[in-house]
Amino acid sequence: MMNWLDTLKALAPTVATAIAGPLGGIAVGAIGELFGISDATQDKIAEVIKTGQMTPEQISGLKRLELEYLNNEKERGFKYAELEFKDVADARKRDTAFLTAGTHNYRADGMFLLAVAVIMALVWVIWKDPNINEYVKGIFTLVLGRFLGYLDAIYNFEYSSTRSSKTKDATIENLSK
Repeated sequence: MMNWLDTLKALAPTVATAIAGPLGGIAVGAIGELFGISDATQDKIAEVIKTGQMTPEQISGLKRLELEYLNNEKERGFKYAELEFKDVADARKRDTAFLTAGTHNYRADGMFLLAVAVIMALVWVIWKDPNINEYVKGIFTLVLGRFLGYLDAIYNFEYSSTRSSKTKDATIENLSK
């Protein structure tokens, strides 16, 4: 037998996912309003779904709510990208302010040197010890990949990133105006 959340997922998967996520309170409120439940909670919604008391209007309302969430998801993605763009822009302004003030951002240099040192140490350990356990090698390789990702992020921050990313940044900037 399906539980109430599985039933909700079958009707409106995005809404059901939202209940368990950071937008859970909003989703519960919207479903509660749709079902005519005052002070809606997950338990009250579960009771309506479990007992099979949903009317065809409520089911179609869930479908409409699903479509609204899907449409809003795109908008949230643009807003998130805009916030990410502003975050990087603010960090670059901070670095520019360091240079203008005649000081240097030693923190960024330190992060870069630390990442390079860890990468070199990991490569040396993997290369130097032929008897190293395969599982340990796998863990070292995962950590190595993570630190290579850090280097990638540092380079992207310092020298901007790819041309397509610059196009994306310009598009986001135009959308935010």
